[in-house]
Amino acid sequence: MNLEIYCDESCLEAFFDKDAHKYIAIGGIWLPADKRSELKEGIQQIKDKFNIKGEFKWNKLSPKYYDFYKALVDYFFASEYLRFRAIIIESDKVDNIHFHNSDNELSFYKFYYQLIHHWILDLNTYNIFLDYKINRNKGRLKELKKVLSNANLTSTIENVQGLPSEQSLGIQLADVLTGIVSAKFNNIISSPAKLDLIKHIETVHLKKTLTHTPKGEEKFNVFQINLQGGW
Repeated sequence: MNLEIYCDESCLEAFFDKDAHKYIAIGGIWLPADKRSELKEGIQQIKDKFNIKGEFKWNKLSPKYYDFYKALVDYFFASEYLRFRAIIIESDKVDNIHFHNSDNELSFYKFYYQLIHHWILDLNTYNIFLDYKINRNKGRLKELKKVLSNANLTSTIENVQGLPSEQSLGIQLADVLTGIVSAKFNNIISSPAKLDLIKHIETVHLKKTLTHTPKGEEKFNVFQINLQGGW
């Protein structure tokens, strides 16, 4: 099967400033490549219904646009072909000096590997799209592709590419879901609209409080990585 992954991040500044946020979140949307048009058409219909122009993001959620974002997450949970996975990183446990050659950028992409690798399945082909950013090391995405390929010899990592988020509805959806997870873990939700959306997801879709999930959760998977070692 040919699959596509669309990724984004939240609270990324905590890699550089440990006091900025307790947790960093990196998330991705998984979908079969032959469903890309269905995803684009489905989201565009929701945008048209609520007269939404341009890019949508978690940080743009306000009471005025609450119904749009509610319809968006309802669409995600109703679409059996869509899956979401997020990795939660405790910022003050990230030791860039000992484990990442004092390189914040390197540690960032190592966590991207952890997000993606564990949902790479045998005999599939993957195209992976990350929110575009200017890296100090211009070969980071090639390195990520190489490491993922070497770790998944029975699958094909065809492409790892940066895309501007405004050009990708998949990345925008990943932004919203990753922002929701990050906000819940960081307990930094001041907006009533954001609080209401999280409560809607918990009561209607998850049927429980949004927190880390079992490894086998396939629809809305949240992995809180343990950076302290031990058993």
